Amino acid sequence: MAYWMKINYERREYVVNFERVSAFCYEQNGRITFWLPDSAIPIIINPQTNQQDYQKILEYVEQFTQPELARNHWVKIYYERNEYLINLNCISSFCYEPANGRITFWLPDGIIPIIINPASNPASYEKVLSYIRNTTGYSLVE
Repeated sequence: MAYWMKINYERREYVVNFERVSAFCYEQNGRITFWLPDSAIPIIINPQTNQQDYQKILEYVEQFTQPELARNHWVKIYYERNEYLINLNCISSFCYEPANGRITFWLPDGIIPIIINPASNPASYEKVLSYIRNTTGYSLVE
């Protein structure tokens, strides 16, 4: 089911199907970044200059951060001082490094690699491993 939202950004109006957005990034200064589906174009919403759209996005994203939805395919990862909320169903490849246990994957609508390890993101790391095992039938960690 599509969830369309109208966003004002840089003097343009976008109508975006948020069901197709693969990741959201919360920065320390409060900004939210997401990438337009099928594009590497980032949309950066600042709460000070675009409170209405910022609030709509927060309400949409909130549904994926509830503890009772822990089994869903969204994962929260802290990476490079930002918090990412990522739809694992949109990720098309994962790279595992046995020497240090790191897992790398790339956001589909951006060029950003996400690297997680069991020490810095233990809950998210386990959720990614479980997702890979349940979705692909492959286990990265033996």
